[in-house]
Amino acid sequence: MAVTLVIGAQWGDEGKGRVVDFLSRGASVVARFGGGSNAGHTVRVGDKTYKLRIVPSGVVAGVEHCIIGPGTVVSPAALVAELDTLEFNGVDTSRVWVSDLAHLILPYHIEMDKAAERERGEDALGTTGNGIGPAYVDRVARTGLRAGDLLDLRRLRHALFARTHELRARGIALDLDATVADLARQAERIVPHVRDTIALLHEQLRAGRNVLAEGAQGSLLDVTFGTYPYVTSSVTVAGGACAGLGFGPKEVDAVVGVVKAYQTRVGGGPFPTELQDHDGAELRKRGAEFGVVTGRPRRCGWLDLVALRYAVQINGITHIALTKLDVLDTFYQLSVCTSYEDAGDASLPFAIARGARPVYESVPGWLKTTVSAHAFEDLPYNAREYISFIERHVGVPVSYVSIGPERSQMIVRPGAPVAVAASAR
Repeated sequence: MAVTLVIGAQWGDEGKGRVVDFLSRGASVVARFGGGSNAGHTVRVGDKTYKLRIVPSGVVAGVEHCIIGPGTVVSPAALVAELDTLEFNGVDTSRVWVSDLAHLILPYHIEMDKAAERERGEDALGTTGNGIGPAYVDRVARTGLRAGDLLDLRRLRHALFARTHELRARGIALDLDATVADLARQAERIVPHVRDTIALLHEQLRAGRNVLAEGAQGSLLDVTFGTYPYVTSSVTVAGGACAGLGFGPKEVDAVVGVVKAYQTRVGGGPFPTELQDHDGAELRKRGAEFGVVTGRPRRCGWLDLVALRYAVQINGITHIALTKLDVLDTFYQLSVCTSYEDAGDASLPFAIARGARPVYESVPGWLKTTVSAHAFEDLPYNAREYISFIERHVGVPVSYVSIGPERSQMIVRPGAPVAVAASAR
């Protein structure tokens, strides 16, 4: 078989975790291709909720191999804590694999991240302060350490010693002995999970197994294509999966873009459809819009189809998974952004940064519950029309509709990537 990519098509928090968990039933591999423990994915099974940060969402479904790929950055401390929490909750983590090429987030990266945010003052980007950006900077600067280095603590200590003078010059004191001691303890837990994930991935592809590539964050937070500089430090678009896991584009069969039925954003940066009124507060309340990692309240607004069309273009999205449709059940009328005023002749990130104003079309709400629907035909008429409205404007089918947080609350429509969606364990 081939690879199905699952990426966020907005500013993150679209519900990728629950979509990946659902699709995992037909996959043998779920592989995370970018980002770090700044990404929170929530999976709910029955009355139990799992909050994941770096471990792929397929772990809850018992997928055979869960890969943390070469394109990620991994905090040893955070990974150990997450593995321990999962095992405490009865989840088998023995098939969680960390690429030996994945770069490590060390304590000084976190210090650097928080210091940089303080220095920006009112222009702070709203990072999670988890050291993601500085770790990627070290990777590009060729001064980073990788998971494979945990197998040779003597070499690792030497590399850290070489950095002490540079860090001291930047006002960061590195306690070499304490840092190496911590890493030695963490290595005991992590090293059994470290391996050549590229060879494993291609072994599975040759065997005809289904592979899910899981993105983190959202397309509008991509370091190149997002609303720079209010972006994350990694590649979040579909093209990053190839570079972040080590396979070629010919392996890709489908790209599923996860889209919330409205729009949210965390942290700083422009947000054309943001609502600072009762509707915005209602979306936040009904959608429980608070960050998984930070707990920060999310900024809420109406769905932006201009931004979604852009996400479709830069990712090659073939299918949309629409989440949190049920949050809109109580709205008498909905607004949807279909174009911008004053956008000029500029790419979408520059148009937004320069103050492009949303032009809305109003569509009727349905004022009926959607949470008990089992098929598309069970949804209220106006809810189905809302979905059709989205499809007409972006030119991509809405193949999955989520009408609640629980695993079973997912409607699969004809034409969905059946190799993954229909092959239940």
